[in-house]
Amino acid sequence: MKSIQTLEPQKVWGHFYSLTQIPRPSGHMEPVTAFLIRFGKDLGLESFVDEIGNVIIRKPASAGMEDRRGVVLQAHMDMVPQKNNDVEFDFKKDPIQTYIDGDWVRAKGTTLGADNGLGVAAIMAVLEDNTLKHGPIEALITTDEETGMVGAFGLKPGTITGDILLNLDSEDEGELYIGCAGGIDITATLQYKEVAPEEGDVAFKVTVKGLRGGHSGLEINEGRANANKLLARVAYEAVVEEEARLASWNCGNMRNAIPREGDITLCLPEENKESFLEMIKEMGETFNEEYNAVETPITLTAEPVDMPALMVPEEVQDALLCAIYGCQNGVCRMIPTVPDTVETSSNLAIITIEGGDAAIRILARSSSDSMKDYLAKSLETVFLMAGMKVEFSGAYSGWQPNVDSPILAAMKEAYTQQFGTEPAIKVIHAGLECGIIGANQPGLDMISFGPTLRSPHSPDERVLIPTVTKFYDFLTATLANTPKK
Repeated sequence: MKSIQTLEPQKVWGHFYSLTQIPRPSGHMEPVTAFLIRFGKDLGLESFVDEIGNVIIRKPASAGMEDRRGVVLQAHMDMVPQKNNDVEFDFKKDPIQTYIDGDWVRAKGTTLGADNGLGVAAIMAVLEDNTLKHGPIEALITTDEETGMVGAFGLKPGTITGDILLNLDSEDEGELYIGCAGGIDITATLQYKEVAPEEGDVAFKVTVKGLRGGHSGLEINEGRANANKLLARVAYEAVVEEEARLASWNCGNMRNAIPREGDITLCLPEENKESFLEMIKEMGETFNEEYNAVETPITLTAEPVDMPALMVPEEVQDALLCAIYGCQNGVCRMIPTVPDTVETSSNLAIITIEGGDAAIRILARSSSDSMKDYLAKSLETVFLMAGMKVEFSGAYSGWQPNVDSPILAAMKEAYTQQFGTEPAIKVIHAGLECGIIGANQPGLDMISFGPTLRSPHSPDERVLIPTVTKFYDFLTATLANTPKK
């Protein structure tokens, strides 16, 4: 099988391959941090780790380019660890298994890590290539972006000194992003006293899987199914029609990933077993009819399991189901002045109910701070009515676009000269680190761009091979044409 190391540009793909061999799920950055520091020092470049865990590597201007404005090349080192249920894989120790599928690079049953490994690989290629023309360069490779933009939030003012920041974490080649959505984490919790199941009941584990999932910012507008919302429909119907009771719920594991699969355990009278199984069959058919255009076949199954010792009290169960059923999910509003761009959205990401503890975790996004606050409060009211405690955390503002940016003008000109067409100028609904870094470092001139990726944060993540060459060639041309001081 052809290795990705043979692809062009080989220097970028070679570094990306090296990154796939180093476990780097969010929260476990030690191996990749050590790798990056060793890489920088082996090149004889100033390389260090800041207090929060970001890697900074500095490269002086090439000869004759000393009068150019300094550029910060920024990407994040962590990746989202998602795998299919039938795949045996430990993200803390196993290397990603990549393969070439036509014009795409994919991973076998797991996330690929091109988000944002290709950005890091491109930075490494720039740092080691002494034939390039560029002004002063600082590589800023941030830690734990996927679990709350930890590195961006923890970056101390003055750590970086450049005037221009090029974020290499966008996912459509030929598009320059000049703004992004802000976000806020919403966590609703409830403690309850479990009760014993009814005598004579039987228990079933209901599982939904086969969903595409994906990035809760980039792909929230595609109408993909949310596993938690499907399970809510199943649980609600089972309670109303089959006298079922909820024992447990386990679905989703990342706030910024649309949940792809999950399960609930329900107890119900044995005499309702056959009608319950028929209901599961019919709902599975309904889900596939509803999502036929956007999902691969959805699998909804119910298998008998041992009766749990305890379950959720009926009044608590009913309140939780109503709140989950009524919780907003998906696109809430488009930008009125840019109708094809999402402004505000909600991702019902993670639900765990078991052992006397219920927790619901949501990521709300908006490029409008006022709409973000409105959405957060509207979600809060839903869960307050269910008697839950609601907490907000990890809030960050959006990145406001600057259409008069000098680096934007230079990049538009460079792209048009290289490829004979103008790049698209856009605002992205994902939360980029630019907004947070820009707040810490006022005055930065920022642009985000990258090669074409699809379905990041899911095992269907893939990168379009021809766009990597265009992305890297454009990056190096941009560095050669940065404005003077």
